[in-house]
Amino acid sequence: MKLDAKIREKGGVNQLRKSGMVPGVVYGRGVENMAVAVGAAVLDKTLKEAGESTLLELVMENGNSKHVLIHDLQRDPVKDFPIHVDFLEVRLDQKIKAGVVLEFIGAAPAVIKLGGVLVKNMHELEVEALPQDLPHNIEVDISALKNFEDHITVGDVKVGPKIKILSPRETIVALVVPPRSEAELEELKAEVTEDVSKVEGVVKEEVAPESAPESVKKEAGEETGKQR
Repeated sequence: MKLDAKIREKGGVNQLRKSGMVPGVVYGRGVENMAVAVGAAVLDKTLKEAGESTLLELVMENGNSKHVLIHDLQRDPVKDFPIHVDFLEVRLDQKIKAGVVLEFIGAAPAVIKLGGVLVKNMHELEVEALPQDLPHNIEVDISALKNFEDHITVGDVKVGPKIKILSPRETIVALVVPPRSEAELEELKAEVTEDVSKVEGVVKEEVAPESAPESVKKEAGEETGKQR
C-alpha cells in the first residue's frame, strides 16, 4: 500500500496540523532521520484499511520511495485523530519482529447456549516475518469454545507458513468462564470500597512531536538489525 509524503523542515508543526497534515519522522538502522508530513485524512484511512503492521511504501515528492512500517502513532486525546507518526524504514530481505492484532471471529457456544463470559487474555501476538509477509491481523476462531473453561492457546492459533509466532505457545488467548451468580456479584460490590480519591493517576509522558524518543529509536535500530 502506498502513502504519499513530503519532506518538511523541523518546526511549525501546529500550523502543519491546521493545514490537514500530520508531522512525522522516518528512521531506521543505518539511515539518517528524515522529517516528513503526510495527509491526515489519507493516513487515517490507511490505518483503518491496513493497520499498523502492514508494510507501506512511503512515496516522496521527488519520486523516491521507502518501505516502512508504522512504529509509533500519537493521537489527540480528545478528538482521537493522528497528530504525529513514526515510520520505521525496513529492508524487504530481512525478517522483523512485530506485534499483530488479533481479530476474534465466530461465536462461542459456551457463551450463546450456556450464558458464559468470553475472556480475552491477549489482543496481539508477537511474530517474526519478512515485512511484506506481515498480516494486517490474525484471526482467532472462538467457535471451538463449547464448554466452561474451554480455552484457546497461542499454539492453537493458525498462521501462514511465512509467519513465525514468537509468543509462548502455552499462553491462553481466550477462554469462557461461568457467569457470576447474584450472590457473587453482591460480594464483589461489597469488596469495592476503595476511595478513588486516594488512587494516584498514571500520566503518560508526552513524546516530542519532532522525533521519536531515543530509547525507541535504539530499540527500533536493534530490531532492524535482527530483521528489519
